[in-house]
Amino acid sequence: MSLNMVNEEYLKSIYKWREEVDNNLRRENGWLALAGLFWLRKGTNIIGSAPDADILLPPRAPARLGTFEFDGNNVTINVESDLPVEVNGVASKSALLDADQEDVPSFITFDEMRMVVLRRSKGVGIRLWDNTREERRAFPPREWYAVKEEYRVPGTYTRYETPQIVKMPDILGAILDEPMQGYVTFELNGRKHELMVEELPDRRLFIQFMDETNSHPTYPSGRYHYTDPHEDGKVFIDFNKAYSPPCAFTDYATCTFPPQENRLRTAIEAGEIFPEHQHKHAH
Repeated sequence: MSLNMVNEEYLKSIYKWREEVDNNLRRENGWLALAGLFWLRKGTNIIGSAPDADILLPPRAPARLGTFEFDGNNVTINVESDLPVEVNGVASKSALLDADQEDVPSFITFDEMRMVVLRRSKGVGIRLWDNTREERRAFPPREWYAVKEEYRVPGTYTRYETPQIVKMPDILGAILDEPMQGYVTFELNGRKHELMVEELPDRRLFIQFMDETNSHPTYPSGRYHYTDPHEDGKVFIDFNKAYSPPCAFTDYATCTFPPQENRLRTAIEAGEIFPEHQHKHAH
């Protein structure tokens, strides 16, 4: 196979991946369908479209759908409206809810909307999706650097004997202690680099990194990348697949950002950029 054919196949694979990433952004219950993030206070929290509701639903929803009762730990929904409401596909008038980080979260669905309980550094909240949002269709396509094959680099993954705890900021203003299972080393732009990574059960590596393109023209707080599964520590880091965190597209995501250890002293001119129309979501 000629070099040109290899490059063409690689280009096709990147374009296909980008299309999948863009479709994922727009899918039902995806990031562009998010319509609200509400933090619960202890006691009764009113759900509805009335202006004084604590969990404010779109205008087509009942003025008062019901309430979330929050005792400081557990959250229960009580439905007061005649609108059919389901919890994980079962019609419900009252249910104790499992949060999004549980094995089986309790998804509340009604009239093309969905809600779930979140547990985050700021407290316990409710995430709302509205699948009729125009943004799902009208949001401009994601923007990317031109594909450069030199930004797909071989690396070596080394697993720590015990995970290392790093300080990771989140968009809510907290600093979280997060475990890193190992690190990757690679050469790029004439220098050797090292990044701490999370290792997934399927041997893929999740990398959050910053570099000298942040703010101009990439997302200010860094980007994400999932590698393919490593093979005995051998792995490719493909910065053409570096992408902006969901907080680049919505104010209702709760992202974590790279630790200081993952700041690269080079410009990674590959992957997703952060165009002007998204700057209202800059962090």
